[in-house]
Amino acid sequence: MATPLGDKIRKLRRDRKLSMEALAAAAEMSKSYLWELENNDDANPTMDKVARLAKVLDVTPEFLAHDEQADTPQDAFDKAFFRNYKGLKPETKQQLLEILNTLKKTQK
Repeated sequence: MATPLGDKIRKLRRDRKLSMEALAAAAEMSKSYLWELENNDDANPTMDKVARLAKVLDVTPEFLAHDEQADTPQDAFDKAFFRNYKGLKPETKQQLLEILNTLKKTQK
């Protein structure tokens, strides 16, 4: 039985028209290990492996690692961004706000 992680990997791989061999090679892992991730409910990859898969699949590691199926890659990216934002110093948050305001003006 597959896990939410396995289901996400399989769907993203197929959406990107990647074979199991191609994704495994790009993520620097064996095809058999990738098969285990996609198909076994007891697969427990390291965050390094999740990060390598996420990079190749063009999503965040948080999106892959998060158990909820409802998240989209963009939702996971936004959540990760805000988690990082919360940890910033107030002066850095102010700088980001100024950058955001500048970017908003250029999109009008």
